[in-house]
Amino acid sequence: MTSETTEARVLDAIRERRDLVNAAIDEELPIRRPERLYEASRYILEAGGKRLRPTVTMLAAEAVTDVDPLSMDYRSFPSLSGDPVDVMRAAVSIEVIQSFTLIHDDIMDEDDLRRGVPAVHEQYDTSTAILAGDTLYSKAFEMMTETGADPTDGLEAMRLLATTCTEICEGQALDVAFEARDDIEPDEYLEMVELKTAVLYGAAAATPAVLLGADEEVADALYQYGIDSGRAFQIQDDVLDLTVPSEELGKQRGSDLVEEKETLITLHAREQGVDVDGLVDAETPAAVTEAEVEAAVDALSAAGSIDFAREMAVDLTERSKEHLDVLPENESRRLLEDIADYLIARGY
Repeated sequence: MTSETTEARVLDAIRERRDLVNAAIDEELPIRRPERLYEASRYILEAGGKRLRPTVTMLAAEAVTDVDPLSMDYRSFPSLSGDPVDVMRAAVSIEVIQSFTLIHDDIMDEDDLRRGVPAVHEQYDTSTAILAGDTLYSKAFEMMTETGADPTDGLEAMRLLATTCTEICEGQALDVAFEARDDIEPDEYLEMVELKTAVLYGAAAATPAVLLGADEEVADALYQYGIDSGRAFQIQDDVLDLTVPSEELGKQRGSDLVEEKETLITLHAREQGVDVDGLVDAETPAAVTEAEVEAAVDALSAAGSIDFAREMAVDLTERSKEHLDVLPENESRRLLEDIADYLIARGY
């Protein structure tokens, strides 16, 4: 877990890079005709977000090349051969893919809120939201072709992004299929989490190593760092869905239970004999009461299921940090380690 001092350092590092990413988003995704489409495309990006994934991309670039944090122009970042690469464009591409997945997830899950504001399909309409997500998806690949990297390295980065997007869809399909099953094993859940969530963290960490011409061993290690910390991130999200008030969470607390989504918490609880399906009666997240959520959390806590998930997240985080041993000892590597800890210590 992060100490208060370490957490403050991590948040400072994220905030500094987030400001740079936000400025780059304005440059890469200007509002143009048809305005409604691009306004909808920008809507979720402008609603906030920590920019964790692009921060990981920027830190990985710094760590691989052993430069001082924030001392470089990310638009013209020196590769290991000395040729400039637009790492910022790659970082924005990763964030844009994240936003694309959120828009489509909210439509599929019929979630009304995202980051404390109406979801894109609520603020606009479903057709516009689908088109906005598709636009972001296309723009991400367009940006990744324009980093100026060595053609071989650029092609490999494109392959990684394409594979990642395919795997995200596979993970989402598994998540949907799980809703109709009551025999899911924890290993199946972890596979789904890896595909739906962790692979984008893997891509965020590995892409700069690929674009900057690092050894395959380094890129692979960074990818595995992202996979393990990304799985821990999702498990922590599952915990937060139950334990954080709705106003802090930015969506209805307990929505995963209402939507009958299986998580490591509910799978463990089933093994302990808890009637998970009977914990809440509400048919939609908007209809669930705080009393129902509290009672459900009490039952899951009594079964040891929430603590079980937290311990799994800690184990994955420790494993993720071991993958960073391939990097030079520098401030950016330490920040990557600290971010892994932060992902499971955060409160929202």
